[in-house]
Amino acid sequence: MKVIEVSEYGGPEVLRVAERDEPAPGSGQVVVRVRAANVNPTDLGARTGHGPRGVPDPPFVLGWDFAGDVGDDRVVGMIQWYDQHGSVGAYAEAIAVDEDWIVPLPEGLDYVEAATIPLNALTAVQGLELLAAPDGATVLVTGASGAVGGFAVQLAAQAGHHVIAMASDGDEAWVSSLGAAEVLPRDADLGSIDPVPAVFDAVPLGEPAFAAVEDGGTIVSTRKVPDADPARGIRQQVFLIHHDRHELTRLVDEVAQGRLKTRVDRTLPLAEAAEAHCLNEAGGLRGKVVLLP
Repeated sequence: MKVIEVSEYGGPEVLRVAERDEPAPGSGQVVVRVRAANVNPTDLGARTGHGPRGVPDPPFVLGWDFAGDVGDDRVVGMIQWYDQHGSVGAYAEAIAVDEDWIVPLPEGLDYVEAATIPLNALTAVQGLELLAAPDGATVLVTGASGAVGGFAVQLAAQAGHHVIAMASDGDEAWVSSLGAAEVLPRDADLGSIDPVPAVFDAVPLGEPAFAAVEDGGTIVSTRKVPDADPARGIRQQVFLIHHDRHELTRLVDEVAQGRLKTRVDRTLPLAEAAEAHCLNEAGGLRGKVVLLP
């Protein structure tokens, strides 16, 4: 079967098509025929040799999010890639995964859209849980045009928060449609707005976002950023996603029912993974790039 390997650390050109044996399931595992594999920023970092939990030595296969088939059953799931030390990745025609990593894919939701959900939506849920904003509080979400930020805007708005969102140029209408009460440009001076009690820094911006949070407030991000001035009493939380099968089932159903939105910029054949990484690095996408094995 075909996979996309990282042949060495480096730019998109290090991604190559390789042949590997068909996967054999271990105890408690199933084989998924991958129909769609999502490309995430974390994949780009791992390709260059950088990751919060270390990156294996090449060659290895990238990819967290996938949708596909187990026999006649349609499924969607997520590989906890860092925990697996790159032993399995979604950029492949087939993968052997733990049964707990997958959930049913409802009829009416296609493989491509489904593959954009797991890592991004779970990150948004878990980040908002850590943020623990008071009921009805104003919440600022940076990177609201991106997948994590987009889900965070929707979930925060549905929870009854007043959401201020930072959008990419030309993406204001999309972000507003997600439930943001106010939309700021991506280059907005956050020191010019009234400080808010809670910031979900999905970019993350790091230090520039400190200007938006009030003294004693909370800021959550997915990567380590500089520490705020201790005198301001800001609670900072940096976290790594953990798999939650029950929550993933709920989120997939929410998208299938139209209560949560996701979007895809384009699909590419698996063999064009390097082009998918180039597009992500160039920026300006309106949604995710999804690989089709």
